Amino acid sequence: MRPDRLSNALIQYVKDVMGEDFIEQPAFDFMPTFIESSYLTPFFFVLFPGEDPTPMVEKVGMQVGKTAADRTFTNISMGQGQEKIAENCLTDAAKHGKWIMLQNVHLMITWMKGFERKLEIAVSEDCHADFRVFISSEPPPLPDMEIIPEAILQNSIKIANEAPQNLKANLRRAFSKFDQDNFERAKSHKEKEYKALLFGLCMFHSLILGRKKFGAQGWSRNYNFNDGDLTICGDVLHNYLTQYEIVPYNDLKYIFGEIMYGGHITDDLDRRTNRTYLEKLIKPEILQQMILTMFHPGFKSPDPMKFDREKYSNYIETALPAEVPQMFGLHPNAEIGYLTTQAEQLFIMI
Repeated sequence: MRPDRLSNALIQYVKDVMGEDFIEQPAFDFMPTFIESSYLTPFFFVLFPGEDPTPMVEKVGMQVGKTAADRTFTNISMGQGQEKIAENCLTDAAKHGKWIMLQNVHLMITWMKGFERKLEIAVSEDCHADFRVFISSEPPPLPDMEIIPEAILQNSIKIANEAPQNLKANLRRAFSKFDQDNFERAKSHKEKEYKALLFGLCMFHSLILGRKKFGAQGWSRNYNFNDGDLTICGDVLHNYLTQYEIVPYNDLKYIFGEIMYGGHITDDLDRRTNRTYLEKLIKPEILQQMILTMFHPGFKSPDPMKFDREKYSNYIETALPAEVPQMFGLHPNAEIGYLTTQAEQLFIMI
């Protein structure tokens, strides 16, 4: 059996025997994880290309009254000269029940050995129950390298929120970044256009992320498109629909394609690919149930007059057909190399 067909067969077998939960990746919700924590358990975020846990932590912080504005949440990007600042903030946060986030601690390997003891002292000396510490680090480049002290890893709640590879999981994850408040806010201006264009924006985000798994056939370089690009474009969409009587499609495509996402792209042909997706998705026809999956007719834009946020979410789960390369505008054979590599990696792990 060809490796790519074997990979598909194994995935289907896991889905049939163990259930779809072991195949489909749900959108990550940080709040249930936060509820399980206490001042004794730090959060440890594993960083992946294009992933930033800061907005997620800040959102939960606002819900429980910990914000940078009132100085109850301190976010420190670690680097040379930040050691003493981080230590002082840690002591103050533990005493007064504040939050502290230490980012990119993989840059401070030597300092982390002493931080282990300082954290232990901070939580043992009359620590406030509201105290929380968040740590983020890239994984070590080599398996035998040690960055984070073992005691910190053992005591932490470890979170690895890596971006998914398949289109459905990416679309589900992208749409989850826009809660009901965004839809309520759109009712004050062009609600119909906002819902349709937001769904098109999420589709665009999911397609360009999904292309990465096809290697050089997808993008000539590995670009770190991230959720921050998506949410900022969502804010831009809100602002432009508020300010203009007629939807400025060309302006939106330029900002999305040349400034936000295009800011990551260094290759001219990749930039053209990026623009082409936007030309296909961000246009007036998206209000009239046009096809969203490039050369595959199985997925149309929903009617924004009949769909609310919940119906959009259900539409992603029920209407998106099985993924094929044509959805990305690629040749059917494009997945052979990807699935072959996936099968080889699977057998190495087994």
